[in-house]
Amino acid sequence: MTCSKRRGAYDRKARVSLRSELVRIGVRWFIKRRRRPTVAAARRSIRAAARWVPHPPTGTEVLAVGAGGVPGEFVATAASRLNRHVLFLHGGGYVTGSPALYRHFTWRIATAARARVLAIDYRLAPEHPFPAALDDATAAYRWLAGIADPQRTAVIGDSAGGGLALALLLRLRDARLELPAAAVALSPWTDLALTGTSLSLNAKSDPMLNAADARLFADCYLAGADPRNPYASPLYGKPAGLPPALIQVGSDEILHDDAVRMAENLRAAGCQVQIEVWPRMPHGWHLFAPVLPEARSAIARIGAFADQVLAPD
Repeated sequence: MTCSKRRGAYDRKARVSLRSELVRIGVRWFIKRRRRPTVAAARRSIRAAARWVPHPPTGTEVLAVGAGGVPGEFVATAASRLNRHVLFLHGGGYVTGSPALYRHFTWRIATAARARVLAIDYRLAPEHPFPAALDDATAAYRWLAGIADPQRTAVIGDSAGGGLALALLLRLRDARLELPAAAVALSPWTDLALTGTSLSLNAKSDPMLNAADARLFADCYLAGADPRNPYASPLYGKPAGLPPALIQVGSDEILHDDAVRMAENLRAAGCQVQIEVWPRMPHGWHLFAPVLPEARSAIARIGAFADQVLAPD
């Protein structure tokens, strides 16, 4: 694996599929060009997009649960093992998103990682600012650890959920709680102080995200809190002692530097980390798995990583 300081690339052919180029055009036209100056507008856009989300295949089990007082759902497929678990934290800038919106992705993770996936509906800002999302993630993990083996458990998150997953690890370590065996962060938002050069360098090339939205969502979530608090921005934490991590990000995302700098910090602290920078992949490309071969390949990589780091049966 490689970790570039700028526009690095996962050690694979730089060729991308025609479908990925079409997806880039589509998301730029239907998502990025839409101006969403308010949280309410962002939520309306998400609700409009939700009707296009495909349902999981027949045979997928979805079970509503209360995870330590946090609403959530277990997602499992025929490949899921009873003794393997994933805690999934969705993205959405801390202001949008839900487990239901991600079911077409979580069933794929359940299959690739051969695990039962617990996706939680953590509280959203601005109604519930920092540290509400982290409190909910902590409560849900502690509940899951009470019924599952942490050494056969991974925490996975995308975008804001990826940053939340890493912040959760810091809090669990600081509280001297048993850590999960692994973490996977997909295009993680790790720096709510918004200092990454890629925020401006990739502002035009990123086909999906607008830097102005990141500023709005950060302000909503922080509500005056220090943006360099490691529990909000894990980039500023001391990651020594955290479990092995896999980080995936697209080469021209505005969050490119959030991912690469986080990987560098983990490596400098002696942690095991794999960083994959996928050429020309849009933010959240994993969610386009029904049509995008690179999405399916990235999910397969997550499954392979789980096999490497989770305790054997």
